[in-house]
Amino acid sequence: MKNISGKCPHHACSFLFGLILPGTPFRSLALAGAVFSLVLFGLLSVVQAKKSPATQRPYVIDSKTYYPIPSSEGYTKQGIASWYGPGFHGHKTSNGEIYDMQQMTAAHKVLPMNTMLLVHNLENNRKVVVRINDRGPFVRGRIIDLSHTAAKALGILQRGTMRVEIIALAKKFQQKKDGSAVLIYDDIQQGDYFVQIGAFQYRGNAETLAKRFKEAGHHTMVYCWKREEQKLFRLWVYVGHTLNRAEDAERRLLHKGYNDAFIVRYDKEQESPPLNAAPGRLLPGLPRVR
Repeated sequence: MKNISGKCPHHACSFLFGLILPGTPFRSLALAGAVFSLVLFGLLSVVQAKKSPATQRPYVIDSKTYYPIPSSEGYTKQGIASWYGPGFHGHKTSNGEIYDMQQMTAAHKVLPMNTMLLVHNLENNRKVVVRINDRGPFVRGRIIDLSHTAAKALGILQRGTMRVEIIALAKKFQQKKDGSAVLIYDDIQQGDYFVQIGAFQYRGNAETLAKRFKEAGHHTMVYCWKREEQKLFRLWVYVGHTLNRAEDAERRLLHKGYNDAFIVRYDKEQESPPLNAAPGRLLPGLPRVR
């Protein structure tokens, strides 16, 4: 079994995911059935808009004012940032846009699409604001993939990676009569979360591991990602509707020896997954790495 997760920083969601058994005459019916089942049993959640007072110090970037989302509902993380450019320029991103490496955008694994993020380069103190419109980087240890222009503004282009802090910002706010601001933003903590267990060159290896998780009662998905001559099969395991639960599941998987595991968020813009096992039962019966 050859697991090459972590060696390919490309974005599976920059192109349409292919389900296993591509091209079969039953594929459309399977997709429609999956959507109906997911909605019927409440497995997919809906991102809700929320409102909160603006209680934290705002950031002013390029003469625009941005407010951090309150810490109890927001998102702040430190880690490694990378960037992607020419190989993806002109292709579709995960939210259906055409990727333009000259725009201030980025890819993130779990934040809702169109989330605004402050990215602070901890090595040179530069700051930029980007909008999430893609999924990635699908490499453990990296927390954000920046566009060419955003990486250039942060001084990351030459080295390729640098340590940053990212802070989720409200997309907009309403000014109240008393002068205070009410922030409006998508619920970051709620969503449909999976953990990617690995990425494999061979379909059989992904399906063999997926079978072990399904036998333990877990909901799994295997996606075929293609880019020119390259093909990877990504194995995802469903872990629930909250980011906290997903983070707990990720920790347990890492402890069990799945060293390439990381959290990903399912977006309804993506191709619908097959419903092939009981969802949400990750912690009991977790198979060990062999």
